Amino acid sequence: MKISVPFSPPDISDLEIGEVVSALKSGWITTGPRTKQFEKNIGEYLGNKNVCCLNSQTACAEMALRILGVGPGDEVIVPAYTYTASASVVCHVGAKLVIVDTMPNSLEIDYDAVEATITDKTKVIIPVDLGGVPCDYDRLFDMVERKKSLFKPSNEIQKCMGRISINADTAHAFGATWNGKKIGTVADFSSFSFHAVKNLTTAEGGALAWRSISGIDDSEIYHKLQLLSLHGQSKDALAKTKLGAWEYDVVGTWYKCNMTDVVAAIGLKQLERYPTMLERRRDIITHYDDAFKPLGVETLAHYTDEHQSSGHLYITRVPWITCEQRNEIIIKMAELGVATNVHYKPLPMHTAYKNMGFDISNYPNAYAHFENEITLPLHTCLTDEQVEYVIECYRKVLSEYI
Repeated sequence: MKISVPFSPPDISDLEIGEVVSALKSGWITTGPRTKQFEKNIGEYLGNKNVCCLNSQTACAEMALRILGVGPGDEVIVPAYTYTASASVVCHVGAKLVIVDTMPNSLEIDYDAVEATITDKTKVIIPVDLGGVPCDYDRLFDMVERKKSLFKPSNEIQKCMGRISINADTAHAFGATWNGKKIGTVADFSSFSFHAVKNLTTAEGGALAWRSISGIDDSEIYHKLQLLSLHGQSKDALAKTKLGAWEYDVVGTWYKCNMTDVVAAIGLKQLERYPTMLERRRDIITHYDDAFKPLGVETLAHYTDEHQSSGHLYITRVPWITCEQRNEIIIKMAELGVATNVHYKPLPMHTAYKNMGFDISNYPNAYAHFENEITLPLHTCLTDEQVEYVIECYRKVLSEYI
């Protein structure tokens, strides 16, 4: 019997719906008390009080670069195998984008190549916790410590850091851990996504978490983020509601990327449910691994002694198929009712990055992984029956290519 299995629908319960209704009825629907409470609750969950919610992970990543003063003349290193948001923010601030290949037979950035690419203009490395699996932060921090003598700070925060900043793209990794520490407490800056397809959603939204920097007041970073995200306005709408507090100043011609209370309402209830949601993802991954690894299908190592994944994507690699066969398999799975996807087409394959001079031939490892990668449905709306059906269909379709 054919069963329909969508790729990644949002898991929304009556709890989220009720909280959104309450927000709408409260008369406060833009940035206000629920957004501030969501920031506080995220901080408690992560074990890091330094959290600011904005309207997307992309906004969070860009504002982190702007907080650091990164701009023209600076260089930022990004992996080839990622979504465009990891790299586009570098272009937004006018810095030079430096793209590095992955390691052979891996989705992780090539750490040796990163170290060899660092120059005296390098200000930030943006590693990616792809699929919710943390990258090797130990290697990254060891690397930037070894390269401290090359680092040339151009503002006070860079001077206080004294080295290249690790600004992790943690869009997939909310709830993951590295050596027992929650992602969001490991990198210097961590940018989370709460987009509709993410483990925890606010429909659209994101959160920036940062580690305290000696000599820099955390409250000043938060205040600067508020200015950057609200047109440079010295008071937000909530502050202006206080008696006689209408007057404000505009201290910079900045941006509009704040989170609203309506979407924060969704996040508040999602966060309450989140531990159970992560458990369900782990259960599904275990079932998939038991079924596919014996076939020779390569998958991400979501759970090890070193790290615990958020279980965001079930990325598979079928080493013996071609790119054309991969596309055939995706169509055949769709005909059986199972939606699949590809994560990701490497950046140098996209027109925008080709136009910057990037060529996929210089990134052979990323391309080799892309050409036979297929992502299977992994979300908390999946029933046990659907999980078994995905397994049955994938086994059946792959058997035609062995």
